[in-house]
Amino acid sequence: MTRPTGDDLVEVLAALANPLRLRIVATLAGGRDYVSNLAREIGISRPLLHMHLRRLEAAGLVVGTLELSADGKAMKYYEVAEFDVRLTAATLAEAALTLTDPDRGPGRKERS
Repeated sequence: MTRPTGDDLVEVLAALANPLRLRIVATLAGGRDYVSNLAREIGISRPLLHMHLRRLEAAGLVVGTLELSADGKAMKYYEVAEFDVRLTAATLAEAALTLTDPDRGPGRKERS
């Protein structure tokens, strides 16, 4: 298994740092679901869910597929992508060496 780059790790951790996105991944861990049902289950609007799903998909944590229902309606299904992120001091130190964003490099202060 390859170690994540610093940029990849920042993107994954930022995506998971939001409570709603964490709930989305947790819900999808139980099995794939389509957007409307997932929005109802989590208790948020579809547009808000779409925004969070795009962020999770960009980070490689979920995968979306467009399918046609029996009545010909297009439905977007999402499922959790296979991932395994292990955080150790050594993993973080190794990832930090590969950061391309100078504002996120070692020794830089976080922006508010």
